[in-house]
Amino acid sequence: MADCRRRSRFRPCIDLHDGKVKQIVGGTLSDDNPGALRTNFVASQSAGDFARLYKEYDLQGGHVIKLGPGNEEAAREALEAWPDALQIGGGITATNAREWLDAGASKVIVTSYLFPGAKFSRERLDAISNVVGRDRLVVDVSCRRRGEKWFVAMNKWQDITDTEVSKESLDMLSEHCSEFLIHAADVEGLCQGIDEQLVKKLGEWVTMPTTYAGGAKRKVTTSADVSDLALVDSLSGGKVDLTYGR
Repeated sequence: MADCRRRSRFRPCIDLHDGKVKQIVGGTLSDDNPGALRTNFVASQSAGDFARLYKEYDLQGGHVIKLGPGNEEAAREALEAWPDALQIGGGITATNAREWLDAGASKVIVTSYLFPGAKFSRERLDAISNVVGRDRLVVDVSCRRRGEKWFVAMNKWQDITDTEVSKESLDMLSEHCSEFLIHAADVEGLCQGIDEQLVKKLGEWVTMPTTYAGGAKRKVTTSADVSDLALVDSLSGGKVDLTYGR
């Protein structure tokens, strides 16, 4: 009998830092020590160039992440290049979320706004969900490992919150959003392999579209090593999609 289950998909991304498309080693982002930042590459192409490339190949469900200030213009360029197709994250709040949807984002991605003082706020989740609607909200539960558990990390993955990534927390959040995005910040940008335990757990826990990022390997030619996509598919039972840094 043919296997008709869903398969994990590749999801494109555009990570922006200082207005440039970069792949950053996630654990090196620091407001206190900006000189510690490590990047795998800084693209010569613009955010709009990448958006047009993704549009050409109809790579659906991608996202644009603004890592800190100085990325507004580049983000808008990407959204204008492929309107209503790319999600936007980075500094999203209930106040500005509608503005980004009007600028061409398909959905808004939120993390830090939900955790004032690194503590989860149900009121803020309700507020932003009411503003944009559940169908256009993605909750970013990017995390860092603490022992055998994972906790949501905010503020460019620098601050650990009080919220554990678990079936219970994901079930609660899923009542207010339509997707999850999760960077494994400890391995983000290292290109040395995904967090297999986390991907397996996500496959057990999630009940809605979920995109994992972090650690996917790349060949010397800089083309993606698609074996990690097959691994994510196997570990998650096809419930989790994979993004490669770009």
